[in-house]
Amino acid sequence: NLPSPDKIVRKEGFSTKILDRNGEVLYDIYANQNRTPVLLDDIPLYLRQSTIAIEDKNFYKHEGFDPTGMLRAVFNIAFRGKLQGGSTLTQQLVKNVLLTSDRTIIRKVKEFVLAIQIERKYTKDQILQMYLNEAPYGGNARGVQTASEIYFGKGVGDLSLVESAILAGLPQRPSYYSPYSVNPKAYVARTEQVLRRMREDGYITQDQEKQGEGKGGRGRHQG
Repeated sequence: NLPSPDKIVRKEGFSTKILDRNGEVLYDIYANQNRTPVLLDDIPLYLRQSTIAIEDKNFYKHEGFDPTGMLRAVFNIAFRGKLQGGSTLTQQLVKNVLLTSDRTIIRKVKEFVLAIQIERKYTKDQILQMYLNEAPYGGNARGVQTASEIYFGKGVGDLSLVESAILAGLPQRPSYYSPYSVNPKAYVARTEQVLRRMREDGYITQDQEKQGEGKGGRGRHQG
């Protein structure tokens, strides 16, 4: 009973923005999730790179799943009784859009099969764009455009390196890493981890990493 991989392309569920005569947002209307789609070309390169570095460094090399992550998941299920293991961006997209977050073996198998189907149907850039528009960033925020507006009070295209790293670190545990969580400094260490991964993967220099360390809180929107 697998859903069609065609349903990965969202056609509804977006927020409706009411603007004033100057183009400023007066009201943002949505149901349960606040989601505003954005094209991949309008998303800063740093945000794309930081997301791949922290979530799925082999994104452009694999075919929907990471063999090492799958083996780790099988080991954890067989010997530890836990459904844990690295999920690729494609698998996370499948879980966020087509499936539930239930921690069951059946759901993991469905996720695996659908991820392979989607990799065969869509390009990597299309998958990355869909992921960045669907990922959870805390509360009702879905997608990088809404998250950027909530946390920094500006559009995603204006994000800096550090701000991009902050957002990239949120989807793993949005309720914990959000700057508005009960532990408002947790995201600082997470941001530094993202920057380190970016440097290790060759996206930024060591100087850029050092300049970004400890600056996570400076970009936070005080609204």
